[in-house]
Amino acid sequence: MHHLKKYPNRRLYDTSDSKYVTINDVRKLIIAGESVQVHDARSDENITRTVLLQILAEQEAEGHEPVLTNRAIEQIIRFYGDRMGGVVSRYIEQSILTYLDHQDQFRQRMRQLNELNPLNLMRDAFENPWTPRDNASPDGDESDDPRGKP
Repeated sequence: MHHLKKYPNRRLYDTSDSKYVTINDVRKLIIAGESVQVHDARSDENITRTVLLQILAEQEAEGHEPVLTNRAIEQIIRFYGDRMGGVVSRYIEQSILTYLDHQDQFRQRMRQLNELNPLNLMRDAFENPWTPRDNASPDGDESDDPRGKP
């Protein structure tokens, strides 16, 4: 977790790494899987959400495809003040976590399928012809020599 302080001059200071950072640096930290917590240097108020929302807005301003559509944002705004707001918040968070979990599982399966690719098996056999795959020779004798010689 990176702890940041935001000063009145709008500069961000990463107290974890003892250096000033830009909003783009914070975005890169988040993309790398790090978590951040931002506090106002004067009031010590937690302003993490404001900074994260600023990053989202800047991403879209740079031309990136919006993740949240206008309709979705409108619906989220409608949930504020509603008793179901907390339920919706947890549902959205859980949905994203489930999506990420499924994405990881899909990548893992694709890697496994790639390893089972017959072309990869043939390439491996040609690149390492003397690597024993099985210590048993075709006639059933055990042998350490890949050519079947005792």
